[in-house]
Amino acid sequence: MKKTILLLTTFHFLLAACASRSAPISSAPQTLTVMTHDSFAVSEDVVKLFEDMNNGKIVFLPSGDAGAMLNKAILTQDAPLADVMFGVDNTFLSRALEEDIFEPYASPELSKIPDEFKLDPSNRATPVDYGDVCINYDKKYFAENKLTVPQNLNDLTKPEYKKLLVVENPATSSTGLAFLLATVARYGDSFTDYWQALKDNGVVVVDGWETAYYTNFSGSSGHGPQPMVVSYASSPAAEVVFANPPVDDAPTASILGPDTCFRQIEFVGILKGTPNRALAEKFIDFMLSKQFQEDMPLQMFVYPVNPDAVLPDAFVKYAQQPTQPATLSPADIAANRDEWIRAWTNVMLK
Repeated sequence: MKKTILLLTTFHFLLAACASRSAPISSAPQTLTVMTHDSFAVSEDVVKLFEDMNNGKIVFLPSGDAGAMLNKAILTQDAPLADVMFGVDNTFLSRALEEDIFEPYASPELSKIPDEFKLDPSNRATPVDYGDVCINYDKKYFAENKLTVPQNLNDLTKPEYKKLLVVENPATSSTGLAFLLATVARYGDSFTDYWQALKDNGVVVVDGWETAYYTNFSGSSGHGPQPMVVSYASSPAAEVVFANPPVDDAPTASILGPDTCFRQIEFVGILKGTPNRALAEKFIDFMLSKQFQEDMPLQMFVYPVNPDAVLPDAFVKYAQQPTQPATLSPADIAANRDEWIRAWTNVMLK
């Protein structure tokens, strides 16, 4: 009898051991920290989709505007605060690459992305979205004052537009920097002469986009003194989407003349030293997927780089795109950005 009990006990033990080897081992979700600029936004459902697909947990780390975020990543590169960083644009791309903060990763999804957005041949920075910094205008103001809308940068120096434009300081605003770069692309070494003409025509300078758009601009708040502001070609769509009460048409529009707008492209990269490389790669793949790309337009009011992504109706109807935006190479921007800002400051703030 004892021998039988011993044999049965041994048999049950072996069955349990086999079962433990064949059963799946449950594991806690792996956490991926994503450093972003403060304007980053994504739907909760889209985040949950990625988390469920990959048994992961995404933690977003807002870190100021694009310039402040990049500075933070550079200063902490020996002990990274995140696994992935999103939001470096083409005005700061060369600095990020020179500081060597990203690990190369060629996502298989890149095969779908047009070459015009791929500015890093080594694939350390992956393009995710793009948008155009343009001059927005208050349609009601121009109609009521029977004033022709300016068509290009030169028009803004004409006396009929005196004191009607507000811009952002390029030393403190990425939007202001993009507009400065548009003038550099258009006028070359003579860009300071152009800014002197704007100054003589009463252009108003403020520190950041929010002040320019919500305090100075008449088209959004309805109370500002300037009917023109440096903003985005997608801003008219945002005016419709967020209107309360709802409106049937955008109260603003963009000036889209050749070389009047500057195209910004935003990138994502895997920060060096991440212990979560595999999940970081999957997140970059996901950012280029249709699910993420189709979510961005009404979250951040930018365009997807994936041509398969379908734009929402409000974007198709109200957002505008210039046919000839101004561009500068990241290398040219990196070599001259600080000097251009100093030259601008000497003209505009002294």
